[in-house]
Amino acid sequence: MDHSYRTGNPNGQNGSSQGRSMGRGRPQVPKFFQQPEIEPLPESQNAETKIYCFVDDLFFLAKIQEVARKLNIKVEFVKTGDDLMQKIEQNGNGDKPSLIIFDLNNVNAKPLSTIPKLKKTLKKDTAIIGFLSHLQADLKAKAQDAGCDMVLPRSAFSQNLPQLLRRHAAPEDAELQ
Repeated sequence: MDHSYRTGNPNGQNGSSQGRSMGRGRPQVPKFFQQPEIEPLPESQNAETKIYCFVDDLFFLAKIQEVARKLNIKVEFVKTGDDLMQKIEQNGNGDKPSLIIFDLNNVNAKPLSTIPKLKKTLKKDTAIIGFLSHLQADLKAKAQDAGCDMVLPRSAFSQNLPQLLRRHAAPEDAELQ
């Protein structure tokens, strides 16, 4: 039996290294698939929270926290509309949040009844964004009727999260420049 094909490669491989990651584990992602880096906001010790989230899904909770940390943005998670109103009052200066994020599948937050109350109280000063599974077209329509300014599928929300947080957390004077 001829085993000469083994002599060219001491590892016993057939010499083809295409599709491999050069021994580092996972293959490298080409540059055109990577999201652009967004510049973080300048760090501020006394920055108030402008973004509140009604999210109990641990995956999205961790993702929002990590992106906010990288961008130097303060984000708080709340359970109910009453919790949100208490936190706004505790800030003392009466500033309304610039963004409220709802996981529309968060049953504990009761999004379809909470969103209209918040819209009535906070008016147009606050944007409300909801996210859900792309298969839930009926829930999307109900959320938009309830007052959600934007309803995104989970994948689009994840992909655009850095831009959304940065846009709503930037100070007004920075937005004008």
